[in-house]
Amino acid sequence: MHSRIHSGEKPYKCSDCGKCFRENSKLTSHRRIHSGKKPFECSVCGKRFTQAGNLTQHRRRHSGEKPYKCQLCHKTFSSSSKLTTHMRIHTGEKPYECLLCNKRFRSSSGLYAHKQQVHGNRRQYYCPYCGKLFKTAAHLKCHAYVHTGAKPFSCRHCSECFRWPEKLKSHLLKSHNEGTWFTYHICQKKFSFKAKLKEHIRRHEGVKPYVCDECQKCYCAARELKSHQLVHSDVKKFCCGLCCKDFKRPQDVKCHFRTCSVVHGFNDCF
Repeated sequence: MHSRIHSGEKPYKCSDCGKCFRENSKLTSHRRIHSGKKPFECSVCGKRFTQAGNLTQHRRRHSGEKPYKCQLCHKTFSSSSKLTTHMRIHTGEKPYECLLCNKRFRSSSGLYAHKQQVHGNRRQYYCPYCGKLFKTAAHLKCHAYVHTGAKPFSCRHCSECFRWPEKLKSHLLKSHNEGTWFTYHICQKKFSFKAKLKEHIRRHEGVKPYVCDECQKCYCAARELKSHQLVHSDVKKFCCGLCCKDFKRPQDVKCHFRTCSVVHGFNDCF
């Protein structure tokens, strides 16, 4: 069984999807994905799992147990895999590489999320309120707050509440000086998120890694590429509520609405 790690041999094949495994036990667990069978149940909340190991890790959420400890910073984790991924912060190791843009990641889940958000076109998560589609469940969950009005992220220092954790983090930094600013040493500009700092550095260096497939135009940030790609698309997702005219970009419909409201006699709102 161990020698198959070196040889790459995977003799156990799933008859449903063709995926192969080194161990028969792994194939047995995998088949539960197709059958929907989840024999391992949490006695606290009733959630069910396909593997016993997943149940063991889930139970630690209820107990708060974190038996795996980092020897460098003493941070604790509920699973050995999370500790392994965390240790790469200290070593700088990033073993997972995106074959499309060569960006590297500490975890396979980070690589998977990157492929979905940056390179993927599939939007399988559907908003029941407005029908908008999203690439990830996390994006859908945050979007739903717009419809429900929920602001689940509250400041521990004041009464301010926010829909998104990023807004709360920025608030804590700016209003209560809690957290860590990311500062670029050349211009001393400060950012609340590391991703924003990286984007700013690319502008200084003239690096533009985001390329349009249609016209090969390059951009420093993914959001800039996404905005540009609307030029090549005929999709108009944003609609004026007064005249029903459609627009490609939200800022366009906002500008139009101000003019349209005057025509329809709603200019007192502005």
